Amino acid sequence: MSSLTRIVRPQKRPAEAARIPERGKSKLGYWLYFIPGAILISVVIFYPIVRNLRLSLYHWRGGRAAEHFTGFDNWFALFHDSAFLQSFTNIALVVVAMVIVPTLVGLVIAAALFDVVGRRFGGKISSLLRATYYLPQILPIAVAGVMFSWILKPNGDGVLNQILSGIAGHAVTVNWLGGQYSTAIASAMVLMIWIQIGYPVVIFMAALQRVEPELYEASELDGANWFQRFRAITLPQIRPEVFVVSLTTTIAALKVFAPIFILTMGGPSKSTYVPSFYAYEEFIKGPDKGYAATIASAITIVVFLVAVIFIKVQTRSERKDA
Repeated sequence: MSSLTRIVRPQKRPAEAARIPERGKSKLGYWLYFIPGAILISVVIFYPIVRNLRLSLYHWRGGRAAEHFTGFDNWFALFHDSAFLQSFTNIALVVVAMVIVPTLVGLVIAAALFDVVGRRFGGKISSLLRATYYLPQILPIAVAGVMFSWILKPNGDGVLNQILSGIAGHAVTVNWLGGQYSTAIASAMVLMIWIQIGYPVVIFMAALQRVEPELYEASELDGANWFQRFRAITLPQIRPEVFVVSLTTTIAALKVFAPIFILTMGGPSKSTYVPSFYAYEEFIKGPDKGYAATIASAITIVVFLVAVIFIKVQTRSERKDA
């Protein structure tokens, strides 16, 4: 009886089609989602930039003092300011420390971790070393600066001077941060390299995960050595990430502030000034806040132009590869 009984299963209802609003009728509804973000960006980013550009055309002593329109006087004075020109000259050294050296060394380290360490010793060892290189990035810049200050203390109190004294056999009392100009900016550059180097390593290691292992195996069968694999496979495969790292680190170098503030305070004799620190000094101690706004506006314009150039070069490179 049971075999003759027909089990009537409830028929599945067809899934209700997603209701896609017709184009044109709900166009305003989409734009409503952009309003909170647009308001936030306008208040946090665009308004300060416009306000700063406007202030660069005025003389203002700060507080409730009246603003006096001076036209482009602050801009003309800026291009004849030796301290400002010195700060932009130092930016070239900062770019070396935060862009060129970390990117090149990061490329080599990432390729070695992925192609040599990862394949011979396993992914766990490779990941551990990658995290080790990234450790300075998660360290607060104030902590890193204080640590380097201890290392670079003068008069035999610093770790570096004690090590050099042990090697030389006599007391070494180099004032690394306050003595000669070359040692002060070089010491700050070492700190920047140490902090920055983990960032490209992590980005390039993540990019290498998408490279087909068969490419490396085939190149090994063809007798290619490590450098040939690095030049023919690794570099072309991670070229977009190289652009991203170069752009972001260049922007970070143009507006660098904390390492100079913690280590040298722009000294000795303004020799380690960078534009952002110079703007800070002029705003806090200078008589004309409009001039400080001019320095900050100049940094903003340079950062914008550099970003546009990078994006255009990257777009052109992608079109050639397509």
